[in-house]
Amino acid sequence: MVNPEMSRNTRIDLINRIFFKLYQSANMMHKTGTRAVQDEGITTQQWAVLGALSRQEACAGISIGDLARYLMVSRQNLAGLVTRMERDGHVKVVEDVRDRRSRLVVLTESGRHVWVDKALPKIHDYYLQAMSEFSTTDMTHTLHYLAKLLDNMARVDQPIAEETEEVR
Repeated sequence: MVNPEMSRNTRIDLINRIFFKLYQSANMMHKTGTRAVQDEGITTQQWAVLGALSRQEACAGISIGDLARYLMVSRQNLAGLVTRMERDGHVKVVEDVRDRRSRLVVLTESGRHVWVDKALPKIHDYYLQAMSEFSTTDMTHTLHYLAKLLDNMARVDQPIAEETEEVR
């Protein structure tokens, strides 16, 4: 609920501080998260891909477009990342048997091993350290507010996404 007594400038200043903290948090997550799994030869971006591909819904593979939408990244950035991960043997790109024009990204056995046996235990330790001062209530509220912010930003993005689709 918007506080009617708060001036527009005060509201914008507060919003700016929130977004800057999110920016700092994302940068720190990339830096410290990558450090947590660097011995496995992956980055936080790669761990996001491995995590997405390890889900039950993606066991048969997922298209680059669907994976990009799930991770909320551009197809171009994801394509480069997938190419590097394919070179490293973590994923492979295969023809979609249902639509031979489409390609699917699939987690390889090597990628599954790196994810499940090597990276995931380190990621869980990293999560526990990063959230050590958070109560269950804190985590629940944080998740709620981040989901709410993400929904709002998705609505802001919607006209841009629709324009992009029209251009294609």
